[in-house]
Amino acid sequence: MDPAHIIARDKRIETPSGRLRQVAALVYRYHDGRMDVLLITSRGTGRWIIPKGWPQVGRTLSQAALREAYEEAGVRGAVALQPIGSYTYEKTDLPPQANGAFTVDVFPVHFSHQEEKFPERGERQDEWVTPEEAAERVDEPELKALLRSFGAARAMAAE
Repeated sequence: MDPAHIIARDKRIETPSGRLRQVAALVYRYHDGRMDVLLITSRGTGRWIIPKGWPQVGRTLSQAALREAYEEAGVRGAVALQPIGSYTYEKTDLPPQANGAFTVDVFPVHFSHQEEKFPERGERQDEWVTPEEAAERVDEPELKALLRSFGAARAMAAE
């Protein structure tokens, strides 16, 4: 592990554009001859999302994404070291002085299994769907595009 990529201090990292950086896990598996991705609901609004959160002190960004997948959905698996892309979103339910602009780096996680007990069990729903169905359910346009391109790339690799 490259120590230069481990978050050493404040987990709230600003990007050069001034947006706050978060990490997300695009959890995928192969089931019945097709690839599925895991969506979960947000705790606040119940919207469909992928597991995401803050970078974590002492972890690389990819390790933090894997940790979010565990905390929010009980997911265990193998995480890619590099993100497949990123998406932006705005959070509007914050105080006016708070920065509500986020950039989220997305790391693929090849699903191994789901733990029975995990920190946010019972607080969210989860569902396995095709990448195309996932793209239809999420709100963020750039995340929609990432889901579609990830599904297309994996389908081509399988041929």
